Amino acid sequence: MSDASLHTHDFSNDASYGDFFALLKPRVMSLVVFTALVGLLVAPVSVHPVIGFASILFIAIGGGASGALNMWWEADIDAVMKRTQSRPIPSGKVTAGEAKAFGITLAVMAVVMLGLAANLVAAGILAFTIFFYVVVYTVGLKRVTPQNIVIGGAAGAFPPMIGWAVATGGISIESILMFSIIFMWTPPHFWALALFMNDDYTKAGIPMLPVVRGRRVTRAYILVYTLLLAPVAVGAAFTSIGGPLYLAVSVVLNLWFITGAVRIWRRDEDSAIADKYQAEKKFFRVSLLYLFLHFGALLAESVLRNFGMGGW
Repeated sequence: MSDASLHTHDFSNDASYGDFFALLKPRVMSLVVFTALVGLLVAPVSVHPVIGFASILFIAIGGGASGALNMWWEADIDAVMKRTQSRPIPSGKVTAGEAKAFGITLAVMAVVMLGLAANLVAAGILAFTIFFYVVVYTVGLKRVTPQNIVIGGAAGAFPPMIGWAVATGGISIESILMFSIIFMWTPPHFWALALFMNDDYTKAGIPMLPVVRGRRVTRAYILVYTLLLAPVAVGAAFTSIGGPLYLAVSVVLNLWFITGAVRIWRRDEDSAIADKYQAEKKFFRVSLLYLFLHFGALLAESVLRNFGMGGW
């Protein structure tokens, strides 16, 4: 795909630092930073604060680089969708070529510097994460299959594994479980969004599940994945990073999440349209809180463990 085909606006204004920062998808980056930091801090090996700070910084830059390359490739559909029309490329603030060069430069720098600051395992996982998000998901899956978010969701699930690898130099059942929580959480999270943003996805020609299979099927899929997520999330309580506090938090959150999924599954489309998808929007917001509190509970267990109170 050529840069010229991606964008036809007149770029008469110089891009600001804020425009380039927006390319990094700061909201997504904040989730990357938080889960990577938790993965690093709950690991059984302590990390020097300087190395830890540098590692999280480079993980954040790598995540931001993925966002910039995603916006470069998707500039044509971003220009069509109401939710994304104000992004730097479709709004004419940054050219597609600038975004591409910016993303590639940051990606290479992040991987190399993480390898130097921490270890090659962490750098390798970061490199694979960027490749998976940009090439496998953005280029290969998103416009092709309604399972795009199921497979592509793995990209957002790697950060805690990278943080864990920074500390330990490897992968373990604990880091795999942290990955699995995010991986299983991603489909219901994004399908809830797709339910009330369906018109945007239809207009852009993106085969999200509601576009291809309809909202009724999507509601059922949300419930199924939420039920599959629950034992994975609760199961992490019985590993070395879990404990009674995490268990209590996870049980409550999963009951809350399942209740919301059942409510969405039972909803008919007329009711959803009548209240402008209020239940679906609430479920989407709850899903963000769900993930944050799970990883927050893991972090709390780690802190308590330092005082001889966390864990089993």
